[in-house]
Amino acid sequence: MITLNRVFVTDCEGPVSLNDNAFEAAAHFMPEGDRFFRKVSEFDDILADEIKRPGYNAGDTLKLIVPFLVAYGVTDEKLIEFSEETLKLVPGAEETLELAMQLMPSYIISTSYRHYIEALCRRTGFPIENTRHTTLTLNVPLGDDEREMLMKLREEVIDGDFQDLDEIFFRKIPEMRIGRLLDEVRTVGGDGKRVALKGILSELGLTEKAAMYVGDSITDVEPLRELRGKGIPISFNGNGYALREAEVAVISRDARALLPLVDLHSRFGRDYVMEFVKAYSDDPERALESFRVDFRVAERFENIFRDAYPTITPVDDTDELVEESLAVRKRVRGEDVGSLG
Repeated sequence: MITLNRVFVTDCEGPVSLNDNAFEAAAHFMPEGDRFFRKVSEFDDILADEIKRPGYNAGDTLKLIVPFLVAYGVTDEKLIEFSEETLKLVPGAEETLELAMQLMPSYIISTSYRHYIEALCRRTGFPIENTRHTTLTLNVPLGDDEREMLMKLREEVIDGDFQDLDEIFFRKIPEMRIGRLLDEVRTVGGDGKRVALKGILSELGLTEKAAMYVGDSITDVEPLRELRGKGIPISFNGNGYALREAEVAVISRDARALLPLVDLHSRFGRDYVMEFVKAYSDDPERALESFRVDFRVAERFENIFRDAYPTITPVDDTDELVEESLAVRKRVRGEDVGSLG
């Protein structure tokens, strides 16, 4: 029976899907698009985590690359088709989402473009109205002069340093006609995810204590931090950014590692879930027997992971966990995607 006094919220890319859709689209549609995206992503990490530029959110990479996607002929239709063809789910993700939806209101908050989220919802049956994502259109006019300029700027981005990128993205492109498009794009990343989480809680009439949030990257820092000491912030195969803010680390090649946590969260408070996590980290089998995990969930979990239980542990020593988490992250998602911030 569904409970209305708890809520499950997850990031998309990482905990649910294997893709980094924007990276993959850039690599597919643009010459040296993989190098281009990686350079902009590194720029994004510096702006969001080190400089903390006012008004800039982690994940605004997806805003910055939009003019370049348009320049290389990417349309809404092409991105939808590409997203549907390349979509890959984390093993067990559909089953995990299904359990969460059976037990409590469940949501996805993602920095991903709407094109990708719609493809994911069509594949999984997850309700699109329960997603928060970056909305934009790529079907905008672009003159030949600006198209040529953007193609040249793409090369400068790849070869440039921080100051070069700052000049390109915050002076040159805003002065172009296509630059107006950037003002219309609101990425759901960083503080945008925190705002989305708060909005969901407000709509449901719940507080942070009622929420579980699963994230894995720099764009999840704000919602994870929002739940520290109140709800249940979880890093799933997270990088250092996510692990620094999470209180629970789950490290697994299969999203069904989350099943006991989802089940317990739907029926008990934060303290009970955190007690389970601590007990599990010491002795998984005993914890599954001793705590009030639904017997069907416990049986399913044991059948899936009997030969190698996944890591579920309190985040006490971030440095110790980062190496293990990153190793699994890269094995599951691939070296290129897994190493992005």
